[in-house]
Amino acid sequence: MVKKFRLGNPFNTDAVVEKIEPCGIDAFPLELSVGENVTIEFNLEKDDMVFGLGEAVRGINKRGWIYESWCTDETNHTEDKRALYGAHNFIVVSGKTKFGLFVDYPSKIEWDLGYSSPEKCVIKFENPDADLYYIDGESELDIVKQFRKIIGKSYIPPFWAFGYQQSCWGYSKQEDFVNVRESHRENNLPLDCIYMDIDYMEHFKDFTVNRELFPDFKAFVSEMKAHNIHLIPIIDAGVKKEKGYSVYDEGHENGYFCTDKDGNEFECGVWPGIVGLPDFLNSDARRWFGSKYKVLTDMGIDGFWNDMNEPALFYSKQGLNKAFDKLDKIRGKEVDIWGFFESKNAVLGIQNSMDDYKSFYHNADGKRVCHKDVHNIYGSFMTRAAGEYFEEEFGKENKLIFSRASYIGAHRTSGIWFGDNFSWWEHILLNLKMLPSVNMCGFLYSGADLGGFNNNASRDLMLRWLALGVFTPLMRNHRALGTRAQEAYQFGDCKDFADVLAVRYRLIPYLYSTFRNASENDEMIFKPLAFEYPDDKIAREVEDQLMLGSECMIAPVYEQNKTARNVYLPEDMTFVKLSGENVYKEELKKGWHYLNIELNEVPLFVKKGKNIPLAKPALNTAELERENLENLL
Repeated sequence: MVKKFRLGNPFNTDAVVEKIEPCGIDAFPLELSVGENVTIEFNLEKDDMVFGLGEAVRGINKRGWIYESWCTDETNHTEDKRALYGAHNFIVVSGKTKFGLFVDYPSKIEWDLGYSSPEKCVIKFENPDADLYYIDGESELDIVKQFRKIIGKSYIPPFWAFGYQQSCWGYSKQEDFVNVRESHRENNLPLDCIYMDIDYMEHFKDFTVNRELFPDFKAFVSEMKAHNIHLIPIIDAGVKKEKGYSVYDEGHENGYFCTDKDGNEFECGVWPGIVGLPDFLNSDARRWFGSKYKVLTDMGIDGFWNDMNEPALFYSKQGLNKAFDKLDKIRGKEVDIWGFFESKNAVLGIQNSMDDYKSFYHNADGKRVCHKDVHNIYGSFMTRAAGEYFEEEFGKENKLIFSRASYIGAHRTSGIWFGDNFSWWEHILLNLKMLPSVNMCGFLYSGADLGGFNNNASRDLMLRWLALGVFTPLMRNHRALGTRAQEAYQFGDCKDFADVLAVRYRLIPYLYSTFRNASENDEMIFKPLAFEYPDDKIAREVEDQLMLGSECMIAPVYEQNKTARNVYLPEDMTFVKLSGENVYKEELKKGWHYLNIELNEVPLFVKKGKNIPLAKPALNTAELERENLENLL
């Protein structure tokens, strides 16, 4: 049962679509106090677990650390971080007492989940304006399903978006994309999408194409589609401030950009230099920005990824001037350690500065709102602008759209990816742990940058990460400019890569039907073992395996130089290894097993009485046979 409790006069985030009348706040079942901060407190029993918070570091069980809901352009996804790109304010407490809590509040929230005091959760936020949703349920999954019901159905992308996708910050001219396409085909490597990072634009300006690099972009898009390849360009939040650039001119003339305290356009620096930030909380500005995607859809583009929309700010003019003032004070002077730290922090502190977030404002349909108070919904409303335009113009399920920043509610119009990770083995495991947490919050079309965005991937890391990516709805290999090339054909003999990618295409019909079921019936694609086996103490604590759909379990290898791993079976299962068209099967009993898994093998564990359909391998989804499938078992 879902109960809603209202504090003050909350900003409407549109996270919840089901109309629920608020109960009296005095009946809120947890300890609630309103003073300098709003504080929610409750005790934790020894064996209680805390699930949720979507995109976050550390484990599936979030107990024992402090997290923040504050959409953050954070590159280093290390254990000490408190916030990443999403603000997903939903938790489920699992123990003798089970309940869910959603704090619908668009600014910063601190979640102290047993860190300061191991037996207490303390949730803090600043303004006494929020909707609180308390959910009772028979089980953890029941609570999640009730929550998912009130926030609305999850976005479903086109079928081709379940194919393998290749990306790189550095593909800039037509020849780069043709080379990627042909290199995959020559090496029998499947591929459906190639991504276009910021280099395709004219001076990093949204909704432009560099005509020197792409003389006839529409014809090129058509040519790639003839080879069953979809081009997916990036769109950033900031619009370059440049007279004569139509997108900026229209936004400026209509007052569609965020303003400073004096009503002037707020100016900050991102990729193209000084930009205006579209005011996505203004419905007119949102419709206007959404319509701009037409420039590219008219050229045949049918998928996009929205980036830099936390919003990420490299600097503001005032922040840059403050840093220069501090540096000028020490120019020509001897600097001790404290002076060095002060000057260092003066420079580093200009990026994504809280002072800047406090200094600009939105016109939210006539209501002036400081950005700091609504920061967490900015990226969601940007992607909503695109998603609503696509649905109105093309209908549902016809365009691919996903975003870096997100808030609950954005799951109805887009997917997400997990941002700028690293080519670290530990990030394979972090990828796995995020999947059930974002599913709880409605984000089904999701995935990480396979192989890692930053640093340099090794051959074995790439193969092991792809073996996990076989199961994630978004299966994208992406890396940063200046890092080691990590396309599957860059590591010598491609056979192992072809074997793993073939498994993805064999499983796409099953994965797609599982995805549709999860969207239409408020289910999770990926579940912690604790959700399915709540009375099994070992299963409750296992965090490197996940339940997939209602049929099976996944347990990828995520350590360097390992050819085997321990796997816990909470019940008798069939151990399956898929590699190309080869299938290995072995019946295993409940308990621990040490299992050999080679680099070209994808492990899967199927429950008794369940089965999985397999397609024939294909080089793209257009050629994939979706009928006459064979049963795995």
